[in-house]
Formats: sequence, structure tokens, C-alpha cells
Amino acid sequence: MVQEAPLEQTESGLVPKGEGWFVVNAKEARWLEHKAFGSGTTFEGEPEFKQLGINIGVLEPGQPACLYHRENAQEDFLVLFGEAVLVIEGEERRLKPWDLVHCPPWTDHVLVGAGEGPCAILAVGARGQEEIVYPVSELARRHGASAEQETPDPKEAYAPFGRSSEAPYRGQLDRPS
Repeated sequence: MVQEAPLEQTESGLVPKGEGWFVVNAKEARWLEHKAFGSGTTFEGEPEFKQLGINIGVLEPGQPACLYHRENAQEDFLVLFGEAVLVIEGEERRLKPWDLVHCPPWTDHVLVGAGEGPCAILAVGARGQEEIVYPVSELARRHGASAEQETPDPKEAYAPFGRSSEAPYRGQLDRPS
């Protein structure tokens, strides 16, 4: 029988501790904030999820979710509200609520907030292999989302941007009026 993982209350929200199943509301979970890459929750604690990553990210217009990258695992994104621009394989696509983006392994991609207000994106990705490349892209650079030089090292790619900080939920998922 699989046991329930306890949830620990931190200053930043609830964090699962240990193996097992759990239920947590996104608004009560621990959030991360980054001035360049928005805010979000991964729902994870210790240990991290082994097979599947799932998170909700909230972006302001013009704010990229991360750096333009490709990896050896599938990723999928569902726009929950607001608008975004998808930069994928050197092209741009405008996204609206309920648009789903499917990225097979090794697809160059990044999502960027767009429109008049924040957007929320549900992201799901396979785990395990963890090979990644951050290519240089002029199109992604125009959105503030390109690595300075191609690298497979996330620490090198993100070094100019600093780290995220833990924070409690601040209304990021509340629909703008």
C-alpha cells in the first residue's frame, strides 16, 4: 500500500516531504518567483518527482518562461488563461487559452507572455534522461530568451539571470478582471 506523503507548511507554502501520494491546492503550494522568468509552482518537494514534471507558470507580457532550449524528453504546455507567444524551431506562434503545445524530444522551444495581462501555462514533461541544449537564437534573443552561447549546462545558460526565490502564492492564478 502506498502511504500518503506529509505536507510541510513553509513560509512559501505547502511542500510534500517524502515518498507517497498527496493532494495540494496550487494556491497553497510553494511558489517560486523570478524577475526575468515569471512565477510558478512545481508541486514538488523532497524527493522530486521521478517520472513526470508538472508545474504552473505565470508570465507577464514579454516575460519568457525560461531560455530557448531542446531536450531529449517530451514536454507539453496548455495555456490556461491569457495569451502567449510560442517560439518553436525558429518560428513564432500566437497562443490563446486552451491551446496545447506538444514538443517531441529535441524540439527547440520557449513560451513568452503576451497580450494585455498575465497568462498561466500548465507544463508537463517526462523525466529521466535529462539531456538539454540551450542554442543561440536571434528570434529568442528578441524575447529575452536566448543563451549567450550554446551550452548543455543549465548553470552556464542561466548564470546571467540569477536564481529564483521561494515565495507564497500572491494571486497569480486569479483571473484578471
